[in-house]
Amino acid sequence: MISIASLIKIFMFFALFSSAIAKQGRIRRAGKGVGYNVLKFGARPDGRSDSTKAFMAAWKGACGSKVPATISVPKGRYLLKKIDFVGPCINHDITFHISGTLMAPSDYWILGATEHWIAFQNVVGVTVLGGIINAQGTALWKCKAARKRCPMGTTSLVVTNSKFVVIKGLKSLNSQMFNIVIHRCRNVKLKGVKIFASAKSPNTDGIHVDLSKAVQITNSDIRSGDDCISIGPGSTQVVVDTINCGPGHGISIGSLGQGYHEPGVEGITIKNVRFTNTQNGLRIKTWGRPSKGFVRNVVFQHISMKNVQNPIIIDQMYCPYHQCPHYASGIKISNVKYRDIYGTSATKKAIKLNCSKKYPCTGIQMQNVKLSFRNKRAQASCSSSYGSTSGLVQPPSCLHNLYRANKGNGHRKKGF
Repeated sequence: MISIASLIKIFMFFALFSSAIAKQGRIRRAGKGVGYNVLKFGARPDGRSDSTKAFMAAWKGACGSKVPATISVPKGRYLLKKIDFVGPCINHDITFHISGTLMAPSDYWILGATEHWIAFQNVVGVTVLGGIINAQGTALWKCKAARKRCPMGTTSLVVTNSKFVVIKGLKSLNSQMFNIVIHRCRNVKLKGVKIFASAKSPNTDGIHVDLSKAVQITNSDIRSGDDCISIGPGSTQVVVDTINCGPGHGISIGSLGQGYHEPGVEGITIKNVRFTNTQNGLRIKTWGRPSKGFVRNVVFQHISMKNVQNPIIIDQMYCPYHQCPHYASGIKISNVKYRDIYGTSATKKAIKLNCSKKYPCTGIQMQNVKLSFRNKRAQASCSSSYGSTSGLVQPPSCLHNLYRANKGNGHRKKGF
């Protein structure tokens, strides 16, 4: 006969065992997370029915979830008007898994006067996987080309005031204006992004970054009517790696210097980029006006150029609208390295370094640069540009030696 003490021990054993099993089950369920299929919230993949409310309902569920959440967008075409996925969220692990295409309204007046079409604001730990966003901007481009009355146009996707965001495998088509903007963010990764817009489409920058830190743009293909990638004021620790750019206006740091108290740009690495039939290759552009801004500690390396109009250019008199006061630029440019740059220029002058007379460029380094024009030696021009060269540099360097320049003026400073 079993004693009462033995029964108590057996009961406690099974209670503890059951508790452990239940706890393990909760961990497994938490690991799998919870799913939100937009179809279950009323989205219709026909490209005509407005699915904005359905997407917002799915976001509300994922944002409020206490476990990792996935918002699923099955194959099909989903019409979305202006939509803002806003935090802060309880959940810091949200995945948008997009198998379909998100379509903007075909009437460009619906979105054309808004700042953006799709936005993620004040979020942490959001991942966007795959999918296509089609802003249907071709009609607006034609309107602008005909100089008719048209709206400015909207940015397709904006990520602002957010951190630990990943955008992977997304394709952006026919943006009205900018394709993707990263603004006031930290720790953002864009991988395998594809951006396609006509070479004649106005202001369709591929990816624009400003006021952001620790941004990586890798393994992407960008074709646009403006900059493939532009890096604006307040950008630090930005890495651009393995990019196909063209057609378009190249990769730009700038434009900078529109504001006097503008934050600077530093710690930029751009490498393994292939430019094809672009207006510019590697460009730094600043307005000719007073500013406390700066550009420093920039590396351009392992770059190929094919038929690029301005392979290497610093323009500190940037003035796209020809209505500038033509003051000296206040942006101070220093410690910019060009390494292993090769290919063909579409113009005779392959290197143009037009720096500020008041604040010359310093610490410019050219190492193993080989650019030609029609199988002949290209040319370089420099203004207020100081630095050094090493290895083979063609066209021959026009950089000034700061030590010699200062010695000629009766000063002795350390040169390059």
